[in-house]
Amino acid sequence: MVLRYARLVRMCARPYFLFGGDSEDLMQEGMLGLLSAVREFSPERKVSFRYYAELCIRRRMISAVRAAAGDKHTPLNTYVSFELSLFVGSQEFASFGSPLTRQENPEDIIISQEQLRSLAKLIKGQLTELEHSVLSFYLNGLSYSEIAKEVNRPTKSVDNAVQRIRRKVARQLQSSEYSES
Repeated sequence: MVLRYARLVRMCARPYFLFGGDSEDLMQEGMLGLLSAVREFSPERKVSFRYYAELCIRRRMISAVRAAAGDKHTPLNTYVSFELSLFVGSQEFASFGSPLTRQENPEDIIISQEQLRSLAKLIKGQLTELEHSVLSFYLNGLSYSEIAKEVNRPTKSVDNAVQRIRRKVARQLQSSEYSES
């Protein structure tokens, strides 16, 4: 069945573009649609299998295109973690994305600390009062609901503040300008 209807799948895939994927990914989605058509086809419906298969294939492809084009997972793919890496001891990274090599030289340690202070000062200058207090509570390990009680705001407001903070931190890290000069 798959070999017989592979051309139909290819024909259905032509007009679509899968954001973040290639035509083979779209073909695979079409093949999954064909597989569901094979499983769910019922001759009692008085419809030809080809028509039913084409409908299932197109619907599967459209669903894949919509899912890829949506921004649902963008925050997860572009987040900046406030937590220390679990692998700080074995790798060369620390929080805020700054390289933390195993520094034995006191001069390197001081320079690294100054860069972190400078970054923290720049970020603090960009935060609103709410964002600053939310960040402070967040870094002390409070949950969103606990922070919401402390700042007397809804939990969603706290979540929004954390997302804004992450975007601001990410912007600073991308600009790589830790000094105010």
